[in-house]
Amino acid sequence: MLYHLFEHLQRVEIPGGRLWGYLSFRSALSIITALLISLFIGKRIIRLLQKKQIGEVVRDLGLEGQLQKKGTPTMGGIIIIISILVPVLLFANLTNVYIQ
Repeated sequence: MLYHLFEHLQRVEIPGGRLWGYLSFRSALSIITALLISLFIGKRIIRLLQKKQIGEVVRDLGLEGQLQKKGTPTMGGIIIIISILVPVLLFANLTNVYIQ
């Protein structure tokens, strides 16, 4: 989304506007954005999952330390999906064949 906005602003010749055309610049911004999203949203999602008691169901198999995992949130993949999806939608060229 932002790619198309800054592509339009690049025609107006704003200083530094050509940076958005470089894949390396957009990928660096995507990495930083994904890291910040995972850090800030991750804690909130884990707290929410613990509050809703969505956690690991542990069977007693007689293994040491296994019961310590009781209550560990199991939906942490949501954090990974959000952290990848948001930067892709923000910084990717959505008209590119490889993204569709």
